[in-house]
Amino acid sequence: MTRPFIMRAPSRWLPRSLLSRNIALLVALVALTQACSFGALLHFVQRPRIERASIIFADYVEMLDSTLAAMPPAEGRAAAARLNAHRAAPAASADGTNGSDAPGANPLHVFQTWQRDVFIEALQRHLPADVPVRWESSDEARLWIRVHAAGEPVWVALPMTADAQASGITTAIVLSIGLALLAAFTGWLIQRHLNRPLAELAHAARRVSAGIAPAPLPTDGPTEIAEVSQAFNQMTAALQQAEATRALMLAGVSHDIRTPLTKLRLAMAMALPRGTHDKLVDSAEGYLDHIDTILQQFMDYAGSGEREAPLPGDLNALAGQLVADFAGLGHEFDFEEGALPRFAFRPVAVMRLLMNLMQNAVVYGRTGLCVRTWQAGGHACVAICDRGNGIRAEELERLKSPFSRGDNARTHSGGTGLGLAIVERIARLHGGSLDFAGRAGGGLEAVVRLPLHQLPTQSPGADQRHTAT
Repeated sequence: MTRPFIMRAPSRWLPRSLLSRNIALLVALVALTQACSFGALLHFVQRPRIERASIIFADYVEMLDSTLAAMPPAEGRAAAARLNAHRAAPAASADGTNGSDAPGANPLHVFQTWQRDVFIEALQRHLPADVPVRWESSDEARLWIRVHAAGEPVWVALPMTADAQASGITTAIVLSIGLALLAAFTGWLIQRHLNRPLAELAHAARRVSAGIAPAPLPTDGPTEIAEVSQAFNQMTAALQQAEATRALMLAGVSHDIRTPLTKLRLAMAMALPRGTHDKLVDSAEGYLDHIDTILQQFMDYAGSGEREAPLPGDLNALAGQLVADFAGLGHEFDFEEGALPRFAFRPVAVMRLLMNLMQNAVVYGRTGLCVRTWQAGGHACVAICDRGNGIRAEELERLKSPFSRGDNARTHSGGTGLGLAIVERIARLHGGSLDFAGRAGGGLEAVVRLPLHQLPTQSPGADQRHTAT
């Protein structure tokens, strides 16, 4: 027992297109790699550099403190004055810094703060306990050191070395952003290369669904894409072969059955003298005509106009001519003619399409017959309307399948259930569609939409496929 296939809906947080998914994946991988590299850089490269800088700076501060302390009081105060020393301690913030660091004003604030804290912590470890340090981040970064001059503690602002700044981190951040953008661009190039054959495959599949034989897809790309293209080409060839076999079979059946039917007509005419058994002759000829009609419908379904070349024409003129022809047979159709430009279509096939729909309206609708044309959404639209008993909604799509007939058609003889299937094939051959809708006020509308653009050319294989018909 086979398990039913369940299609899972994609997560709403997941990008829809393969391009965006691949780019997001590449950017995420690059970001994760850069985060790990950045952590290793901070721990194994930047922290040791700061530690070494703090040791050198501590030696410099201890030498300065010992030098000032060893000077005579007058010379010590003079040296402290030249160093712009202050007796009062700088006002410290809660985190041990002086001045305001505006968090968020600079995206490098977190990294600068980390480097500063590491530097001050390491510096304090290497300095004597009576030599505290404080950081000031007002206009410029300064480090305040308390030293001893003339036997009194004074605060001296000392310049900082480059090791205590965030220049290396800035470079790392810029490099990470650059690599992320490079990954996104690379993903876009790769996916663009992959999307081209996929787009060609989708276009070819749409042509197959429209009944048009597409040109073979190229198989010289990546192995996976080439395998898909080769499988699609094989499927298309198999469908063409099946179509050719079907058309040949229908043509053979029609020819082989019509030959004995003709002989039967001739035998009846020769065996039964004129004026005798008239009812039997009429009944037999009616059955023969019925069989001939069925055979013709099979042939119409097999052909459906593929071999006919599209020509620029006036759909309103064609519909108007058919309305006049049906009026001559006693079936009056109202004709509501809309503005339609001339466009390319297969005139014989489209005439067969309209005749089948109008004949169905006459047989099953009977009253309120109408033909309407209009233009909408780049399509020429024609609707065949009636005021019949209507049809259930669940039957509408089923009637497009071959040999399908509605419940109200069971009492009518002479049909095979191919009329609407022929209409559907002709509409799809033109790249159009056939739809059914309930008519306002009761009844049914059969709406055919044909694109106004130039029809696609038929591949050579398509003509060869239907030569047998």
